[in-house]
Amino acid sequence: MSKLVIVGTVAFDAIETPFGKTDKILGGAATFIGLAASHFNVDVAAVSVVGGDFPQEYLDLLSQKQVNIEGVEIIKEGKTFFWSGRYHNDMNSRDTLATELNVLADFNPIVPIAYKNADVVMLGNLHPNIQASVLEQMTNQPKLVILDTMNFWMDCALEELHKVIKKIDVITINDEEARQLTGEYSLVVAARKIEEMGPKYVVIKKGEHGALLFHNDHMFYAPALPLEEVFDPTGAGDTFAGGFAGYLAKTEDYSFENMKNAVIYGSTLASFCVEKFGTERMIHLKNDDVQKRMQQFKQLTQFNIELA
Repeated sequence: MSKLVIVGTVAFDAIETPFGKTDKILGGAATFIGLAASHFNVDVAAVSVVGGDFPQEYLDLLSQKQVNIEGVEIIKEGKTFFWSGRYHNDMNSRDTLATELNVLADFNPIVPIAYKNADVVMLGNLHPNIQASVLEQMTNQPKLVILDTMNFWMDCALEELHKVIKKIDVITINDEEARQLTGEYSLVVAARKIEEMGPKYVVIKKGEHGALLFHNDHMFYAPALPLEEVFDPTGAGDTFAGGFAGYLAKTEDYSFENMKNAVIYGSTLASFCVEKFGTERMIHLKNDDVQKRMQQFKQLTQFNIELA
């Protein structure tokens, strides 16, 4: 069984959308990535940190979903990372109401010994130095390293981000971040510039408008599945990354052609994530549901055309 290491936050979120609001609920990049990757029958391990206030039931939930939590450090005297946000009516833009780093401020990730030879490493959105330290712990060169990042690190740790980008195979960022990282408005030009920084593959997420995959002169576009209702977009990008990484770890095929399939799986899983607050939909998601929605994706995107 292929091994997948996920590094990222396991956290509390408090969310407000036009459909309602929550108190503190389970969140964090590693949580969403792990729940998505758990659908692919791979050996998944999460590397993160939580405080003594983090409920055991949440850790048990990850274990029940076959996510190894040996690498989740518990600092009993500390508090868990907390983020709170309010989404606008368009559900694409949001205001951050609170960010409390807590135990994440001094996070020193430790990859469990059994996973230092992992085939695939998914570096969730964290400080670039933390992402780099994980790669330094690997005993073998992973077959695939995927990195997610955000504009915050481009603002305050750009030099460190460039250093770690040189060492990865795939970067997943959104369209706004791709433009900021390169100074280019055209996403095609931006992707080419990002490839010159190191990654062989560039995935640009466009929210409700799908995702783009770039490799050399090749380009692929996957739409997002049109949904009747988007309840909460929190974690959708991480869920996409988890589906993408999980599929590639399972198939052990890292070609451009297979990455197209991975993008579709990522988009499919992300379409479930937004249907409920936080992780609720992903926790109860069945594989049959995923396969049915994959069929919907297939019908949405495939067609025969007679060329004039």
